[in-house]
Amino acid sequence: MTMSRRSLLVGLAMAGALEQTGAARAAGQAAADEPWWQRATGYQVYPASFADSNGDGVGDLAGIVSKLDYLRDLGIGFIWLSPVYASPMVDNGYDISDYEAINPRFGTLADMDRLIAEARRRDIGIVMDLVVNHTSDQHPWFQQARADPHSPYRDYYIWRETPPAKGAPDDLGSNFGGSAWTRDPVAGLYYLHLFAAQQPDLNWANPALRQQVYAMMRWWLARGVAGFRMDVIDLIGKDIPRGITANGPQLHPYLQEMNAAALRGHDCVTVGEVWSATPENAPLYSDPARHELSMVFQFEHVTRFQDEKLGKWKPKPIDLPVLKASFAKWQAALEDKGWNSLFWSNHDLPRAVSRYGSDGVHRVASAKMLATVLHLMKGTPYVYQGEEIGMTNAGFTSIDAYRDVETLNFHQIQRAAGMSEADFLAGARASSRDNARTPMQWSAGPGAGFTTGTPWLAINPNHDRVNVAADRADPEGVYQRYRRLIALRKAMPLIRHGRFRLIAPDHRQIFAYERTLQGARLLVVANFTDSPASLTLAPDDAIIGTDPLTRRPARLAGAVALAPFETRVVHSGPGAG
Repeated sequence: MTMSRRSLLVGLAMAGALEQTGAARAAGQAAADEPWWQRATGYQVYPASFADSNGDGVGDLAGIVSKLDYLRDLGIGFIWLSPVYASPMVDNGYDISDYEAINPRFGTLADMDRLIAEARRRDIGIVMDLVVNHTSDQHPWFQQARADPHSPYRDYYIWRETPPAKGAPDDLGSNFGGSAWTRDPVAGLYYLHLFAAQQPDLNWANPALRQQVYAMMRWWLARGVAGFRMDVIDLIGKDIPRGITANGPQLHPYLQEMNAAALRGHDCVTVGEVWSATPENAPLYSDPARHELSMVFQFEHVTRFQDEKLGKWKPKPIDLPVLKASFAKWQAALEDKGWNSLFWSNHDLPRAVSRYGSDGVHRVASAKMLATVLHLMKGTPYVYQGEEIGMTNAGFTSIDAYRDVETLNFHQIQRAAGMSEADFLAGARASSRDNARTPMQWSAGPGAGFTTGTPWLAINPNHDRVNVAADRADPEGVYQRYRRLIALRKAMPLIRHGRFRLIAPDHRQIFAYERTLQGARLLVVANFTDSPASLTLAPDDAIIGTDPLTRRPARLAGAVALAPFETRVVHSGPGAG
């Protein structure tokens, strides 16, 4: 070897070492400076269905307080609390009539203060669901707007004198079916509602409206909440004359204004529900340098498997290579700018084990597999209530069992369009929002330990087998897997900040990836199917170390055989053992 060749190789090696050292230093600094919510795991509580303290069949704030020790034991860092504000409950609380009052069905403002305080004593934050794209039509703002054309509140909403021409840019449809324009008989005008007719959209172009929203947010932060989950926040910058609803031209200026006026100076977390998020625009929301939100919920892994015409009402089978590519794309998009939210389900989506796993004989194994694959990626994981015990879809066989306004509206629309009752119910059993809203299954007894009364929504009949008491008693149950994964995230910077690399992207049964940070490595290999599967790892992908879930020696190399829904995890390098 010539001297120049040797010098070149030495120089390259030194450069590589310096690059790795710099990367390690940067990663270490990131871990040292990380916000609290990057270490935490969120847990969504749907209040009406979580725990009923007074036997009226509806969950309430006192019921949530009674279960805080359960959530602390699970390791939860913050609760995303679906709306408990005053509301006529047309859309189960997402139609707010008073942002600074509590719906009596859930309790009182004093009960809310107690929940915030008791959660904080257990190192759990309360994240309020913030619905500011629209209000209820019973909100005083709308009531004054419709009654008086000279009221300053008239401009808090979006009105027009005549319905839009068919096919015009502003001829918009409601997300719940039908037109997004409804005539108000008192005002004599048409108002915009991108959701139910009882949910008129707010006019964010009005500076006075924006300042009232920010003042309300500061009011809640002063009461001690840990942040906000922002419902359909990508719609607030809409440009109706041009037919633009999501990602309008003023969206990001509004979010930056909100951050400066309401959030700055508060150690809080904000997560935006953004159905229109793409890998290209998501960093605009969550890049810390832009001072907008902490993170967004994006839904590509949901929408990629919906019918082009009927959407969620006709779900497509999960194509694993497509699913893996989606997650990998988002891991890369927010690797250095922004932050990912990790979730399988929420109050609007089917139960995770029913949609992505198997809710039959492999229910426990597939629920544990889904948890492991998700929680070991980079981002903040969210657990939807009951997910941690593998709750399943409801399986309702009659439209009379459903309570969800979206399901009931689409039932009328699709039946009128000629869809059979059987076909609609098949879609509803797979995708209705009520699948996620059946009451929490605490025990096998009457009322599933949720209520001593008649539940507002029917309890899943399988509560005699699938419940918290039974699952927590099983050392190999779903709950214990979630508990261990949540603890690992807190303990291991590798999980929180390591680089992500997808392995075997085209494999149709196995989801495999690695995480790397400062010489440490984590390899995850999971069988996503109900059949045995195998993967031959390349020599560079082989790993010998410790299974962090069991703390036992572990090895993955060569041909790896997996049982249905089995997951193997190996950790090597610094911190392993």
